[in-house]
Amino acid sequence: MAIATIEWEKQNVKLIDQTKLPNELKYINCRDVKTIWQAIKKLKVRGAPAIGIAAACGVVLGMRNSKARNFTEFNKELERVVKYLATSRPTAVNLFWALERMRQCVFLNRDKSIKAIKDVLYDESVRILNEDKDICRAMGRSGARLIKNKDRVLTICNAGALATADFGTALGVFYQAKKEKKHFKVYSSETRPLLQGARLTTWELMRAHIDVTLICDNMAGSLMERNLIDKVFVGADRIAANGDTANKIGTYSLAVLASYHKIPFYVVAPKSTFDLSIKSGKDIPIEERREEEVTLIGKKRIAPVGVKVYNPAFDVTPHKLITAIITEKGITKPPFIKNFVKLK
Repeated sequence: MAIATIEWEKQNVKLIDQTKLPNELKYINCRDVKTIWQAIKKLKVRGAPAIGIAAACGVVLGMRNSKARNFTEFNKELERVVKYLATSRPTAVNLFWALERMRQCVFLNRDKSIKAIKDVLYDESVRILNEDKDICRAMGRSGARLIKNKDRVLTICNAGALATADFGTALGVFYQAKKEKKHFKVYSSETRPLLQGARLTTWELMRAHIDVTLICDNMAGSLMERNLIDKVFVGADRIAANGDTANKIGTYSLAVLASYHKIPFYVVAPKSTFDLSIKSGKDIPIEERREEEVTLIGKKRIAPVGVKVYNPAFDVTPHKLITAIITEKGITKPPFIKNFVKLK
């Protein structure tokens, strides 16, 4: 399935408001950098690659009305915009990768006029978006080789079209496998507390006519024990140099269960998700979110007022529990710290 999660429409950035799904397919027109920042912060746009694309577009929106008279002034404004966007969410490294790429784009074109620099910034944001489409399809082709007819696969959160430009990482593997006319079944973990698996992944897969069954998060072990899961495919928000992987909270639990039951556990993520400056998952910053995400479902309170809440958005899966990492360059197996160097 290909659905445009984020795209330029005239002079504005059009993106799907994922907080409205699955009940309503609604779009937001972002006209300024503040709207982009809020969309990222409030999970209206989410998923590591999509966040990176949104950040690149946000730089364009933040700089297009610049009145700078020279490069020095323009660059100072750029730094303020970049630092502002960087405060939106801390874990997905694609955000910082995209911002650095936009910063470098400006630096490499510093001898051009201010208008010309603004034009190349826009072109770079479009390039990042289009590259993501190609990258996701390449990952899909590599990952689909791992899916056999009659496989029962499990995924968590949403690593699909909604998390990228239009195709997906982990779900992109499923879309490609369907293109290849393979017959398989997907179990989607609901993914508390924000239910991205229930709200988004099932919505995507049903639209693509892929056999999907929704399960509660705590059902995964039972399915594995009953030999109902053959493989696990997940996305990632940041991958350390040793292969430790940060992904939506609950991913680590699935990896432990998969290891115990001897089920292959695959991570699907583009090279832009790698942060080789971080040696291990212990150094990955983990975002903690509002207590209301746990104490409320919609507007209904499900926990006592005043109860203490711990709400990390991500956990880290140690590289020893990962069978392979699928990127646009193919399938990488352990030892990750050695084989990542070969990904050029």
